[in-house]
Amino acid sequence: MKLIILAALICGPVFAAETLPIVAEPDFKSPLDATWKIAHGTYEPKDGVLVCAEKPENKHSAVIWHQVGWNTGVIECEFRFDGSKVLILGCDGNTPNGLKHVGRFVISPKQISIAEDSVKPSHTIAKLPADLKSGVWHKLRLEWKGDQIAIQLNELALQAQHAFLATPKTRSWIAVGGQKASIRLLKISGKP
Repeated sequence: MKLIILAALICGPVFAAETLPIVAEPDFKSPLDATWKIAHGTYEPKDGVLVCAEKPENKHSAVIWHQVGWNTGVIECEFRFDGSKVLILGCDGNTPNGLKHVGRFVISPKQISIAEDSVKPSHTIAKLPADLKSGVWHKLRLEWKGDQIAIQLNELALQAQHAFLATPKTRSWIAVGGQKASIRLLKISGKP
């Protein structure tokens, strides 16, 4: 298993020279189109912001899927913790065991991390401490190319590499744990 971890204060995009087609850029002023599916919780577009919340009866983090696959992709947005304890962005793919999680980026107020999902529970392969205030907008950029993943969150940057991350992706997803979070300026770019 090859594993490379790099943590830095500022890091450039992994594939800056490559322009990827936009696959989703909802305005959050109107209902989400048919490429989106809410699996758990509520995701309500309102005045340019997607308000995300758990439903206690689900007994699961709020999850929304964007059902367009890509293997090289970028997810950009701004988010705000509004009482939530975690925001997770990830991808699922077709594995020998069926449709499963491939990898994820986990954001909590005190830590950011990258995990791969070839084992259960998921395996954290890179992490950094963070100090993310509730009620404040944070800027996020997640990049994924083959077996590499890189995240820029405000001034923090984190990169990792793992063979399982190269699994072909069939959808991306966003999960929110605990109360509410808000997302705006979401753009997903990618190609097969």
